Amino acid sequence: MISRGGIYFVSLSPAQGREQAGYRPVLVVSSDAINRQPLVVAVVVGTDARHVTQDYPTNVRATAAETGLPKDTVFLCFQLRSLDPARFVNPKTRRLDLAGRMPAARMAEVENALRLTLELR
Repeated sequence: MISRGGIYFVSLSPAQGREQAGYRPVLVVSSDAINRQPLVVAVVVGTDARHVTQDYPTNVRATAAETGLPKDTVFLCFQLRSLDPARFVNPKTRRLDLAGRMPAARMAEVENALRLTLELR
């Protein structure tokens, strides 16, 4: 099952304009109650930390050691997307592949970044 706090590699193409594209990590931020339904899954998009030289309050930087990902990653919480669950199936293995997990402390940072992004109190 796709779960909140899980990190999966998905294809975000095609994209337009400044949207992130390609095969990249996404962090699931929707509740597990929603993730269990045949709906869409809310995610924030990750990018290679080497490409983000400045930290912003809407970004969360996580190391490979703490997430299990192959690279240090910055999750761009202003790049919030809703994806069909079919995107989470690895095209080569035809299985759902959990690539990593966001630790609780970093997940709290993601929640704060989403509050800023969406102007929630």
